[in-house]
Parts: sequence; C-alpha cells; structure tokens
Amino acid sequence: MMTSPEPGEGHSPTPPVRGRAFDRAGPSARPRRDLARFVVSGLVGVAVALLFVLPLFWMAVVSLRPLGLPPPRTVEWWPADPQWGNYVEIFRQVPLARYLLNSVLVVAVSVPLTLLTASLGGFGLSQVRDPWRNRLLIVAVFLLMVPPSAVWLFRYQMLSWAGLLVTVWSLILPAFAGGGPLLVLLFFWTFRRTPAEIYEAARLEGADAWTTYRELAMPLARPTVAAVVMLAFVQFWNDFTNPVLYLYRPQTYTLPIGVQILKQLDATNWPLLMAGATFMTIPIILLFVALQPLFLSDNSIAALLEKG
Repeated sequence: MMTSPEPGEGHSPTPPVRGRAFDRAGPSARPRRDLARFVVSGLVGVAVALLFVLPLFWMAVVSLRPLGLPPPRTVEWWPADPQWGNYVEIFRQVPLARYLLNSVLVVAVSVPLTLLTASLGGFGLSQVRDPWRNRLLIVAVFLLMVPPSAVWLFRYQMLSWAGLLVTVWSLILPAFAGGGPLLVLLFFWTFRRTPAEIYEAARLEGADAWTTYRELAMPLARPTVAAVVMLAFVQFWNDFTNPVLYLYRPQTYTLPIGVQILKQLDATNWPLLMAGATFMTIPIILLFVALQPLFLSDNSIAALLEKG
C-alpha cells in the first residue's frame, strides 16, 4: 500500500531566507568598496605627486620674477608680470650655449654606452654559474659601498696618464664601466627573473649569446632599460664634481658649472639662479615623460611569445 509522502519528502530543501542586512552587504557592496579604494589610492597618489611637483613649480615661478627680487614670503602661484626674458639673460651672463653643447655631447655618448655596458654586464652575470656568480655579486655589492671620493685621486692619475684630463672624455669614462655597479645589478636582477628554460630553449634552437641577449633578454627588460636610461641621464647631466676635478678650460665646462658661475656672479639674484636651475631641469622632465610608456608597458613573457 502506497503512503502519501510526508511533507518535505521528494522536494529539495528550502533555501535559507536571507535577511535585508545581508542583501545590503552582498555583491552590490563590492563595487562601492572598489570605488572607495580607487578614490583613496588616487588621492594618496596625487598627494605624493604634489610633494615632488610643488618644489619644481615654485622654482619655475621664482624664475619668472623681476631680476633682483627675493623669493616671495607668501604663496605666489604665478607672478603678476612674468619675466620670460630671464631665460635669455642667463645666456648673456654666462656662455651657457657652449656649456649646453658640452652637456649634450656628454649624455649623447655616455647614456647609450652605459646602457650597452651595464646590460651586457648584467646579462653575463646572470648566465654565470655558481659559485662564481655569488662571488661576482659580492664584489659588485662591495664596489657599490665604496664612496666616490675614494677613487678621485686614482681616476685623476689615470686621466693624466691617458691625456684626457682636460677633455669631456674624462666625464664619459665612467660609462665604459656601466655607469656604476647599481645599474649593472639592476639588469642582473631583471635577467634573473626570466626562467632559465627560455634561455636554454634559445640555445637549443642555435642562438648564440649575442642573439639571446639582443632578441630575447633585452625585449623582456624594457622597463629596466627605461629606468637605466633615466638614471644614467640624470647621473651625467647633473654631474658637478667630476667637471670641477678634471676640467680646467672654460670651453669644456658643462651646465652644472654654468649654474655655479651664475651663483658666484650674484648669489642673491634668485630669479636668475632659478632660471638656470629650471633650464637644467626641463630636459630631465621631458625625458621622464617620454619614457612613461616603457615604465607602464606590459612586457611579460607570454606577451612577447604571442608577438613572435
């Protein structure tokens, strides 16, 4: 005899009833949290950016004040009568055109040479097997801790023996050593993040070391290339100590020496000094803006393989 099913038999269990509080905190709340997190992150980023941009903006504003005036005691977002002729005046006071040409020559040779030697050094260091790799790393870190003043006298003697003491080549010489251990280590850490199987596959395909470096390693290191180019440009463009130590002829001076001469001519003429400093800073800002696509680009291994 068949019996009628008890209530609830043969039916799926009734889902629990969710309260209104759970509905309000459900999936609809997640976009709000993401939006709030995005807004907070954006505000923090803008605040940090302002900390770095405001001094540059203040420098540019002071450079447009009338010559001889001290810096403003209150916040001045823009001068009432901008004196754009201050930038012409710095070329009249000091032969900055010649100094600019020397600085451009130094960075035009030093930056590509630094990029080549630093990347080759980092790639070679990443391919060396242990224990020699660890030993070379220890040497690189040790050299990184050596203060620059410790090699001034030795470099002076080397330049004197080579006959390069009063030429701009005395400023380019560090580029032959990769610009310093830090830039070599940056490339080493970048190349070490690439799986070793990719290099092994390239060797099995018949690629030599130069082909692997040029066609595989460097395309994967584009953000590091941008960083090294930026650091090398700032290093050689703003170099003040080496020209003071190794250059004696005024026709070989660079822009940092020219700004120092402006200060010696009139140390209280703030608009003129800030005009020289702004003129030196503009190329750095333009280069940083130009390299932004490389800093923010996606150069993952998968993307590189998809592009062939």
